[in-house]
Amino acid sequence: MTSVPSDPSYEPLGGGRDLTHRDADWSGLQVAVVGLGVSGFAAADALLERGAHVRVLSEGTSPAMAERAQVLQMLGAEVVHGAALPPAPEPGTQLVVTSPGVPPTNTFLQGAAAAGIPVWGEVELAWRMRPREGAAPWLTVTGTNGKTTCVTMLESILRAAGLRATAAGNVGLPILEAVLHPEPYDVLAVELSTFQLHWSRSISAHASCCLNVAPDHLDWHGSYEEYRRMKGRVYEHTQVACVYNVQDPQTEQLVLDADVVEGARAIGFTLGVPARSMVGVVEDVLADRAFVAERATSAAELCQLSDLAPDPSADPPPHLVADALAAAALARSVDVPPAAVRDGLRAFTPQPHRTQPVGEVDGVRFVDDSKATNPPAAAASLAAYPHVVWIAGGQLKGAAVDDLVRANADRLRGVVLLGVDRAVIADALSRHAPQVPVEVLDSTDTGVMSEAVQAARAMAHPGDVVLLAPAAASKDMWSGYDVRGDDFAAAVRALGEGR
Repeated sequence: MTSVPSDPSYEPLGGGRDLTHRDADWSGLQVAVVGLGVSGFAAADALLERGAHVRVLSEGTSPAMAERAQVLQMLGAEVVHGAALPPAPEPGTQLVVTSPGVPPTNTFLQGAAAAGIPVWGEVELAWRMRPREGAAPWLTVTGTNGKTTCVTMLESILRAAGLRATAAGNVGLPILEAVLHPEPYDVLAVELSTFQLHWSRSISAHASCCLNVAPDHLDWHGSYEEYRRMKGRVYEHTQVACVYNVQDPQTEQLVLDADVVEGARAIGFTLGVPARSMVGVVEDVLADRAFVAERATSAAELCQLSDLAPDPSADPPPHLVADALAAAALARSVDVPPAAVRDGLRAFTPQPHRTQPVGEVDGVRFVDDSKATNPPAAAASLAAYPHVVWIAGGQLKGAAVDDLVRANADRLRGVVLLGVDRAVIADALSRHAPQVPVEVLDSTDTGVMSEAVQAARAMAHPGDVVLLAPAAASKDMWSGYDVRGDDFAAAVRALGEGR
């Protein structure tokens, strides 16, 4: 890690505006906001409240966007929606604030860059709208998989410690709403995607974490190296602790490559016995050797593995333990006591569609992990069970599945495939698991989920798990992974009722 001065340097906008806190002079600033989603609306609203001149541009036309457009027009914004973005901002524009889903290859954003106009994301804007004094520290989390679980665990731990805390950013509240909330928070647990990190430059988190890195969203970032570099941005300017995954050496390298505040420490989390300056597992105990005074010779007990088990009949899956360790390390960086870590993890409720048990029929358990939208997430889910009938398929987004299939061939009782890229997974199974029965469903109707559940049940033996872990996105057939998971749960209920 390379140390940098305690205050990151900010580049003033044209006219010498040094917009680094909410009480700066935002009035009259000419801003173009791209997008009418939740984050775009929050950005426009915050800027209007501070007297900026805001022009909102959005290609979307959904009812929710139309309603947001109407509200912003009433507040004084100029709104253009339902039309393609122009090639560049209007003359006189001083700042562009973009929604995270807009890629850097977008012509409008490239036009802004060519004109020398700064482009911020909503997260960058939120950081610059914190109060000048007494701002809540940010604990930031990114990673290819597990971000939401880790951040909601962290929120539960912080609240168990009696702190006013919330999960924000890519989950929970829009980060601007959290920063500008009339009742200030003591600390913010902030989930950050690479889309958000791409447009962020000045964030200086109290502690930060990259859980893991594996190829994803390469269509947006252009290459794995660029995607990986954006993950590493979470560590830039970290003040106290850079938390990394000992089992994923890439994350430690990202820490080593980062410019941090002098004195920030590298803190590892491991599923093994922790070395000094790590948190890890000793027998059935989560232990801290990072934030204890005598860490050379002793450790603090944080909780037991049984405190994490979402399913009392099974041990917690390794990826859940890893997320808990990362959340614990981040919480300990703000002096949360071990007892609050334990109480917060006990109170934690997993997010819907993340290894969520949805029923049992004739001794076969059904588990919904529809949120496993890429191969690494599916691999973590499959690894939690010894015998699985796997329901998979959807939009692979160019990701390879050979390693996933090869590593899990011995645990597969059978596979049911659906979705646009089902043939890609079928080909990998024929190469690496030819002994596994496979049923490929060609229907593109969402009702195919009922057929998939019935086919999976026919392959399963008592004691097996039928696991929906698609390794792929859902938009080829469903409006989102949540709807896909809901359809799976409904099909399981119908199966149990004999329909």
